[in-house]
Amino acid sequence: MVTALRLLLPAFLLGAIVAISFLEAPLKFLAPGITIPLGLGIGRLVFTALNVLAGAVLLVLTAVSIRARAGRPSALLLGGLWLVFLVEVIVIRPILNRRSDLVIAGQEAPGTDGAHYAYIVADVTMVVLLVAFLVVTVRAVLPPRASSPTTGV
Repeated sequence: MVTALRLLLPAFLLGAIVAISFLEAPLKFLAPGITIPLGLGIGRLVFTALNVLAGAVLLVLTAVSIRARAGRPSALLLGGLWLVFLVEVIVIRPILNRRSDLVIAGQEAPGTDGAHYAYIVADVTMVVLLVAFLVVTVRAVLPPRASSPTTGV
């Protein structure tokens, strides 16, 4: 069960990040009738849910990795995932939320292109770290390859 969770949880989170950050977020603004304030309101709800999901997945993944004595590479990748997650939630999201509060209220809002780009970079980093975590985990749980016999020439 621990091994299954170490494989399924990061794969699930990877899919959620790709689906929401790289598909839903930009596409919602192309839908007919979606205004900028409405799209921002939807986006805040969706990204809040994604952050709650990511936090829960990382908590469980940390617990099962400790239980499995996953090793240094997994621990470093997990630490990187936590760092990126916390930067997104504590540093970047509040900047984006302040701006979206103003836009949703119909007020003029300062630009936050830097924060948007930072969030994109953070999500790309999460994707890379999750893929690396999966690769390390798969390599750890697969039996070692049998060496192929060499032929003498």
